[in-house]
Amino acid sequence: MKRKTRRITGTVISVLLCAALILGGCGGAKSAPAENTTAVSTASEAAAPDTKTPEPAPETAPGSASESSSAPTEAVSEAPQNEEAEAYSDMEEEVLPETAGVPEEATAPELPGLTYESTMPLDYAELFEVYYYNDGYKLIDVPLIGQYLVVPEGRTAPEGLDPEIYIIQQPLKEVYMAATGSVSFFDELGAMDVLTMSSLEESGWVIDAPVKAMQEGKMVYAGKYSAPDYELMIGRGCELAIESTMILHSPEVQEMIEDLGIPVFIDRCSYELDAFGRIEWIKAYGAMLNLEDVAEECFEKQEAVLDALDDFENTGKTVAFFALNSNKTVTVRKTEDFIPNMIELAGGKYIFEDLQNPGSNSASVRLSMEEFYSTAVNADYLIYNGTIENPIKSREELIGKDALFAEFKAVKEDNVWVVGKTWYQSTATVGYLITDLNLMLTGGDPADMVFLSKVE
Repeated sequence: MKRKTRRITGTVISVLLCAALILGGCGGAKSAPAENTTAVSTASEAAAPDTKTPEPAPETAPGSASESSSAPTEAVSEAPQNEEAEAYSDMEEEVLPETAGVPEEATAPELPGLTYESTMPLDYAELFEVYYYNDGYKLIDVPLIGQYLVVPEGRTAPEGLDPEIYIIQQPLKEVYMAATGSVSFFDELGAMDVLTMSSLEESGWVIDAPVKAMQEGKMVYAGKYSAPDYELMIGRGCELAIESTMILHSPEVQEMIEDLGIPVFIDRCSYELDAFGRIEWIKAYGAMLNLEDVAEECFEKQEAVLDALDDFENTGKTVAFFALNSNKTVTVRKTEDFIPNMIELAGGKYIFEDLQNPGSNSASVRLSMEEFYSTAVNADYLIYNGTIENPIKSREELIGKDALFAEFKAVKEDNVWVVGKTWYQSTATVGYLITDLNLMLTGGDPADMVFLSKVE
């Protein structure tokens, strides 16, 4: 849906909401902060709705599977144990073409009254660019999503700016975070204090920083991404909503947020095919917060994982990375994906040499157990993805899910591993999984691992 269309329909919605408030005898409306106006909306004076949150569109549950069949299926019928595992969500990844990145010949947009100075150097990421202009202005370009002008404190957006460009006004102090896998970027940047509203309740977080913030009252639950608490967001003066591409499945929610004068930044890091491309998104947030130097240091720390493996020869050992769904289908990743990329960087070989997902942009592929067995039965290592279904605790538990696992080479040779739930919320430090994989492949000490653990 084009923003120009949203601008018209959003205004109508806002007027109707205001009328409902008046007729219902409710208190006076609160306006969105004037300095937080996004150019996508003409409803910056819209009242905070004192009505029920609009019913979200039916959601397809990420990471689960449909009934077993002889060919991979794209349908999803039942919710996984963790529906917020966005980094591995088919729902998230099917929305946009996976090849839609920044063109190689991309140049900085001309902005009225501003002079282009430089472009942020990026080594791996292909799905965003940061352009620098005079007086501290910056433009973050996210292909297929939009462009975001970061306006320095004490300044305003230039007159004549393209109305399609979102405006992010510095300094940020009140941010609603619904791209849960990207919270770790803010933690690494030392900027957790700007994340004051969460799309997850405390029980939904599996990493320490947001749990601590919620326990201390610094971050509050403001409704899930598909049903946010608009009144709370307006009442707190929300300045920015950060969403994953799952919000594109609920366009009416994105429209409402924007109509309340809150710009929506959509994070596409989960579309990066290179593991370090995902990690490099910390630089986008560094630019947003004037923390570019800190972001660079954090990224270099992760990149040191690669430096440590520079002279390491590939072991040739094969690895299957999967999750077994409750309907007996198996979720794996297609060959051209960041997980096989990490396995290769660690010195291994992804067991599926040319697995694709015809007709879908999703990196997740569902196989029948028989299909999975035909290839993975001879894999040297099995890694169970505990971010989708609950992690397994023993080989016996795995065999209990399907007796065929007793015939797998990795099960017989005690080479079954599991990646825990903290991983999908730890995008900024996901590079440590490469070290874990290398330790696994070379017989290293499991006690030195961050995300992997041995299944006994």
